[in-house]
Amino acid sequence: MTSVMGTISHKAQRQAFSILIDQFLKHLDKAENRTATYLKLVDQAERFWGNGADKEKLDLVRKAFQDPDNRWVKFLNRVLDETDPHVAKMTMLNLGYEAFLRGTKMIRANREKYNCNIPWLILFDPTSACNMHCEGCWSGTYGPKHNLSFEDMDKIVTQGKELGVYLYMMTGGEPLVRKKDVLKLAEKHNDVEFSIFDNSTLIDEDFCKEVVRLGNITFQLSIEGTPETNDARRGIGHYDAVMNAMNLFKKYGIVYGTSICYTRNNIEAVTDPKFIEFIAEKGARFGFFFHYMPVGNNAVPELMPTVEQRKKMVDQIRYLRSDKCDIGFFPMDFQNDGESVGGCIAGGRNYFHINSSGDAEPCVFIHFSNTNIHTHSILEMLQSPLFMEYHKGQPFNRNHLRPCPMLENPKLLREMVERSGAHGTNEESEESVEHLCEKCDDYAKEWGPVADDIWAHQKHTKKKYENYIKEKRENPSLAAFEHRPAANDESASKRA
Repeated sequence: MTSVMGTISHKAQRQAFSILIDQFLKHLDKAENRTATYLKLVDQAERFWGNGADKEKLDLVRKAFQDPDNRWVKFLNRVLDETDPHVAKMTMLNLGYEAFLRGTKMIRANREKYNCNIPWLILFDPTSACNMHCEGCWSGTYGPKHNLSFEDMDKIVTQGKELGVYLYMMTGGEPLVRKKDVLKLAEKHNDVEFSIFDNSTLIDEDFCKEVVRLGNITFQLSIEGTPETNDARRGIGHYDAVMNAMNLFKKYGIVYGTSICYTRNNIEAVTDPKFIEFIAEKGARFGFFFHYMPVGNNAVPELMPTVEQRKKMVDQIRYLRSDKCDIGFFPMDFQNDGESVGGCIAGGRNYFHINSSGDAEPCVFIHFSNTNIHTHSILEMLQSPLFMEYHKGQPFNRNHLRPCPMLENPKLLREMVERSGAHGTNEESEESVEHLCEKCDDYAKEWGPVADDIWAHQKHTKKKYENYIKEKRENPSLAAFEHRPAANDESASKRA
């Protein structure tokens, strides 16, 4: 009876939000109504959360919406103005209501219920096949060996929704090699948001029309700076394919961002404000920046950024998000934005990865597993030995500029894989944890003191909700991140 009533309540609630969003979008052409409608949405979110609402954050959002010159309000207005109305509605309904509001509530409750990590999103690979061979990519040589069936993908989404997961990302391989099944999945599960990491080469007019019809698919297009820096790693002609995809997405009002792997060779090009402004004008609204990871036996460790380059990256990402920069683009850097998300988000803490063979991996860069979608449920995957090692170990470092158990704390990954008995899953050729981690040892030693110095010069606040094990939440000394005075402060004390 409870589940039936819950389903009825969910449908009624979704319908209420749908009507509210329709009313909101109806007034977008009237500037004087925008502030009022933005505030109504905030009020509705506060009512939904009830006692669990963060009133301090909501008040800050209200204040921002009341300022027409606020950078991010102007950004939001532009996104809405240039997005197809149906796409805008479905994004707000699925990503806003289902994922951010309802899904977050369910996920937090299930973390306590099952005493394990429950993610906010699930990343999976429809196929290992890819029509490109980018330098240093572990998947570039897989070929069409492995595919998740439509039934596999349907199982992932169906079981994920039962836990509160309403955001699903796809990578590979190239996901659009399975274009028909991707569209079929998005149509069947039209109440969730899908987001695709894509190389742009298979995007055409007919596909864009289907995306607009469905309304619940966004994209991250791979690009690495100038035509020269991009095609040097991704192959001649790829840059032109990206430009074509961007033009089509802008024409059809499809929401998209970029996926940028920064390396020693391209880091200056991909963080240049002129480049960021260029892709923003092309219609990209956000960007995921990924530090190059030396994963796989065909990895090129020499592509890893230098310590000095990474130090500059920390500053540059913060500048691009600051009020000093007025570019309509929101960048995220998973390696350097650890404080915003509490450190490493893998192992199901906020996400995990299912490869094209069905293996559940804690991270897209950590190719080890104890479970497979063909033999286990999503919940069983999250309770598997390796995932529980992540659950108990997070955060892996008190300094969130050193979040990763591979790149910055390789000793910890070695230990977790050994204790869990996880097996290698690299589809090209199995890579031992020792072989993987030894490529990161020197980097970790060099970056550690630099990261600690940056961290010591910053102020840090303890979040009201921390997604760590109960012991670490209740005993702040085990996972506290108080500000430590900088070494040159007169009051500096000995660093912890």
